[in-house]
Amino acid sequence: QVQLLESGGGSVQAGGSLRLACTASGITFSRYCITWFRQSPTKEREAVSILGSNGLPKYVDSVKGRVTTYLDIGKKSVYLQMSGLRAEDTAMYYCAAIACTYCSGDYCARPAAHYNIWGQGTQVTVSS
Repeated sequence: QVQLLESGGGSVQAGGSLRLACTASGITFSRYCITWFRQSPTKEREAVSILGSNGLPKYVDSVKGRVTTYLDIGKKSVYLQMSGLRAEDTAMYYCAAIACTYCSGDYCARPAAHYNIWGQGTQVTVSS
């Protein structure tokens, strides 16, 4: 059974940095898309970074240049390194997975409803 657990959220001032971790169990990373989503009370859930099973990430335009996502297979974790945080980055951040086989970020760029494995989320609050 695949399980995802997020950690690393917190409260920071604008301009600060955070590194979120998505630690997975029961997963073979080459067979899953791993995507970081976020959701705030005023917005729909949106993808932030998409990691294809080929290991190549994609980012949404609103975070490009400020976010890096990468996989540490030894730690069974996908990280979301965020810098230059803004008040509009305030949200609950979730990692999610969907099974695939050697798929690209373009394939993994699917709506949240397509993802069937979710973590519980970690809150990021950015104060201006």
